[in-house]
Amino acid sequence: MLSTVDTEIDWKAYMDEVEGVINGTYDYTQLKGDTGPLVYPAGFVYIFTALYYITNHGANIRLAQYLFAVFYLVTLLLVFRIYYRTKKVPPYVFFFVCCASYRIHSIFVLRLFNDPVAMMLLFAAVNLFIDGHWTVGCSLYRQVDLAVSVKMNVLLFAPGLLFLLLSEFGLMRTIPKLSLCAGIQLLLGMPFLLENPFGYVSRAFDLGRQFLFQWTVNWRFLPEWLFLNRYFHLLLLVAHLLTLLLFALRHWKRPGENIFEIIKEPSKRKIPAQKNTIVLILFTSNFIGMCFSRSLHYQFYVWYFHTLPFLLWSGGVKKLAHLLRVLILGLIELSWNTYPSTNSSSASLHICHLIILLCLWLATEEKAPVKDKRQ
Repeated sequence: MLSTVDTEIDWKAYMDEVEGVINGTYDYTQLKGDTGPLVYPAGFVYIFTALYYITNHGANIRLAQYLFAVFYLVTLLLVFRIYYRTKKVPPYVFFFVCCASYRIHSIFVLRLFNDPVAMMLLFAAVNLFIDGHWTVGCSLYRQVDLAVSVKMNVLLFAPGLLFLLLSEFGLMRTIPKLSLCAGIQLLLGMPFLLENPFGYVSRAFDLGRQFLFQWTVNWRFLPEWLFLNRYFHLLLLVAHLLTLLLFALRHWKRPGENIFEIIKEPSKRKIPAQKNTIVLILFTSNFIGMCFSRSLHYQFYVWYFHTLPFLLWSGGVKKLAHLLRVLILGLIELSWNTYPSTNSSSASLHICHLIILLCLWLATEEKAPVKDKRQ
């Protein structure tokens, strides 16, 4: 195994950041590590404070890697359960999900990034939703909410989740669930909000943070001036929102249903969404966000890696052979393992994304079974 000193990247910075809180600093503008200021919400502080104490003030990196190996196994179990319940992907694909990605192994077990923790919590919440435990899932939407409080990328699932909540419960019954989630965020951030509310919000939820061109995986083929241009960022945001809207109008709403009818009470509509539909909407929402991200860094691969097989096998191109689907997974893996990224690797990543997006657009809605056996 590689030396732990050679493999961790942000762990020491994380420990410096939470150590500042442990020492009594609650002003977010004063919290920083050797890689820069603390830019993650309060849930990150609490989870990594626990890891700080478990690993002897962050000094026992090998133990931290063992803990992240456990997070990896838990994540795989949660993902496998989603795939088992939906029965969308052939069994041999689980080999690629479990064993075929060096980059994912590295992100989880060696590099000790906070992204895997957020995704583990997210997949736990998805399992609750497909089991029909919407009330528990939305008070354990604190699981999604806690995931958001660890890493902001989980918000890419939010448009799909909002659509599902409105579709399942109507507007009036969705508002309390969203209020609960907002309340949890408020509670988690309370110590920092009391000290410097503007500092906490501006640092922990900074959606306009600038990324460095040297680390981009997806936009390497662009000139750096364009990559940094705010109008380019705005264009990506508009494309992201427009694509979400088109999918909501074309695929997410029930056939023959007006988009405004989703705010009605569920008793006035048809049966609840099926497990496959729930997972497809959530995973598609996240994937669209990945396609139009301002920049993807290497650790961001974990944001959608485990959802890719489901999306590929949910596409509407029936003649897209299994071998071709596996080839797309391989090209995506190759793009994420090319370091530093090149014009070819980033362009091929976008081509693969476009193919998956087109296949999802061409997909037809599955017929619901006669009886809905979900709890």
